[in-house]
Amino acid sequence: MNVADHVFHRAEHRPIAVRAHGSTIVTADGRSILDGAAGAIACSIGHGHPAVIAAMAEQAATVSYVHAHSFETKALSAFATHVASVAPIDEARVFPVSGGSEANESAIKLARAYHVARGDHERHVILARQGSYHGNSRGALDASHRTALTAAYEPWLGQTARVPLANPYRDSRSGEEHAAEIDRVIRDVGPSRVAAFIAEPISGATLAAVVPPDDYWPAVTEVLRRHGVLLIMDEVMTGFGRTGRWFGSDHWGVRPDMITSAKGVSSGYWPLGLCIATGAIYDTVTEAGTFSHGFTWSHHPVGAAVGDAVLRVIERDDLVARSALLGDVTIARLRSELGDHPNVGEVRGRGLMIGVEFVADRATKAPFGAEVEVAVRVTDAALAHDLTVYTCSSVVDGAVGDAVLLGPPLNTSEDELDEMVTRLVAAIHDVLPA
Repeated sequence: MNVADHVFHRAEHRPIAVRAHGSTIVTADGRSILDGAAGAIACSIGHGHPAVIAAMAEQAATVSYVHAHSFETKALSAFATHVASVAPIDEARVFPVSGGSEANESAIKLARAYHVARGDHERHVILARQGSYHGNSRGALDASHRTALTAAYEPWLGQTARVPLANPYRDSRSGEEHAAEIDRVIRDVGPSRVAAFIAEPISGATLAAVVPPDDYWPAVTEVLRRHGVLLIMDEVMTGFGRTGRWFGSDHWGVRPDMITSAKGVSSGYWPLGLCIATGAIYDTVTEAGTFSHGFTWSHHPVGAAVGDAVLRVIERDDLVARSALLGDVTIARLRSELGDHPNVGEVRGRGLMIGVEFVADRATKAPFGAEVEVAVRVTDAALAHDLTVYTCSSVVDGAVGDAVLLGPPLNTSEDELDEMVTRLVAAIHDVLPA
């Protein structure tokens, strides 16, 4: 009998997890599964870390919850100061929420509030890339562009202006050419109407760790600054060491107006997301009183204590540098093992966010049809080999295309990571015999 008979399941017939430690999840039937997906590319320091558990318990025993309108807490102040010390944001101000969707929803609303506070009442249009994903709340979903997620809700959507995705594997345009296209879209919409551009520095679930051309972000940032358009960098998946830098933005020295993050900031120990804004944005909206926004669980003291403990572990164990080193080694091995596979189009990524894209024809890069469900089948095959990986569907255009992400905890041992690669390669051969 299923122990969760009354649960509204996201997926049926999954193993029942009963314990988790480090990079291993133990199931009710005694299997030990290597967590190559870190949950949802979230468990940055692995499962069952004693330092985080202790911090959570201590804060819960001291001040478990107070409403942010009524009280401040030392835990949140310390955490925000810690985040500001590593985030590439000028005079950072941290608005904590409960996850990535809430973080992006907050950033989109904050962009609008900022322009209203400055008297630019027409600026409300958000720019986002084709094939993007920014969350499942209505505003974040409108910024997203994945047919499988948005189709049922189309009557509620349609406020976002689209620019091309940046995918060097399938698009030979330079960063300068992409920037010129963004400039054209801004001019078509009307520069006085565009509020912000939201995008991932390195595409996560939407494209499976696609790294844009090196000149992309410097060129795009210059266009946005020229038109007074805010840059919201969605670092929900890429933040806090995942790509081998503290933030994906750091690979190009970009300092956005806002960064959103979640996942790795709490390593899955607490539902936590962050909207991090510049001091200039904070001062503008607070002085004008234009940012009416918040949630019951935002600014949660236990969440702050958890986040701060996670950051201390990342710093103490030098996990950002470890992610960069192990990522290079793992990408090299996967390319060596899969380089001649007729259905593996590309192995790519930065740090321990590594994507493997599958194609029906390697020469033409033609994707499999959606009905073939290659990414889902590889994920299921990996689980049969006692390995989790992250499924990425619709990676070509938001409708078709298959890939998986390998993104284990940053403190996964080298032996465990080596075994993860072995099991992933075996799963790929099970589904797609070479």
